[in-house]
Amino acid sequence: MKASAFVYPWDVNGDPEAGERIAGLGVRQATLASAYHSTRALTPRHPRHRVVTAEHAAVLYPPDSRWRGRELRPYAAGDWAPGDAYGEAAASLADAGLEVHTWVVLAHNSRLGAEHPDTSVVNAYGDRYPWAPCIAQPATRAYLVDLAAEAAVRPGAHGTELESLGWYGLAHLHAHDKTGGIPLGDAGQYLMSLCFCPTCREGYGEQGLDAEELAAVVRAALEPAWQGAPSDGGWAGVAKLLGEANATATRAWRDDRARTLQEAAVAAVRAAAAADFQVLLHADPESYHCGANAGVDPAHILSVADGVVVPCTGGAGLLTPFAEQSLDGGVLAANFTVVSGMGGHPGALAADAARARGLGATELRLYHAGLASDGDLAEVRSALAGL
Repeated sequence: MKASAFVYPWDVNGDPEAGERIAGLGVRQATLASAYHSTRALTPRHPRHRVVTAEHAAVLYPPDSRWRGRELRPYAAGDWAPGDAYGEAAASLADAGLEVHTWVVLAHNSRLGAEHPDTSVVNAYGDRYPWAPCIAQPATRAYLVDLAAEAAVRPGAHGTELESLGWYGLAHLHAHDKTGGIPLGDAGQYLMSLCFCPTCREGYGEQGLDAEELAAVVRAALEPAWQGAPSDGGWAGVAKLLGEANATATRAWRDDRARTLQEAAVAAVRAAAAADFQVLLHADPESYHCGANAGVDPAHILSVADGVVVPCTGGAGLLTPFAEQSLDGGVLAANFTVVSGMGGHPGALAADAARARGLGATELRLYHAGLASDGDLAEVRSALAGL
């Protein structure tokens, strides 16, 4: 199975051994961040630093003139990724014999939400989520489509993996987070992630709903959760809390906005790229789910993109709905965390990969070559040598 390791430019630039080290894991590809959200990351082997703080979401290359005069545009990186950090790292990885693909984070940008608060998802209580741009808003959609095309098609890249190309919601790994005290479950997360910005209010109206009445229903449905009652799980739980008609109408609006955005972004990437450029999405097979792995309809997304990257660290079951579709040579990549300190199990990678292949996976993704310890990487090398 072809395997690729995720990597940041700051893992590579300034470390002359990085490219050979990553290639030595036994991977054929590096999936290199070209547009990424804010983060604080360890660099355990870098000769010049051990901690990199990316203070805000940024493109890791010089953006071009398409953004001139536009209110919504990507932010340049600071000293954590100066200049064409992506291009420098990509060249080093290619010199080590690796095929380089871009890794593009899209609808996840806290600085955008802070500087342009009207772009953010607004919940039924009126709270804004600055990390979550509302993908229904026309200006935000135009920004995301152009960002996808620019950040994906970097010089020398053979393909791209588009992350967060869909709805983001309440769930978010945030600094000093204190939101885990109430276990909301899938249904509660959906209700807390429904957007009530002006665009979405109008969209609910197109589905026959009154937005004010819907927001009141959402708040009433969540009240037992605030009192400690467990939230029903899955889509059936959403329908029980909202009522079948409300649930169906909200999902119809949100699914349409996500599907058409995904279609537009993939089309824009293809228009900017060579004919053999590969386009994958980080995806979850339940379209109502929010987050970095965007909720999609498996049959639809496999008709749009060249394949998907599916989170499998907690189990490979999410592969099945995609494998049940006709892949027609498309990619079904199982994504495993191999950083033991972040909940990964690099020692189990060989067995996990075998199970994933049995469920239809065609490739592996390994998160993350730059963050893992030497011991974790040794276990990855051993596992990949046996595949």
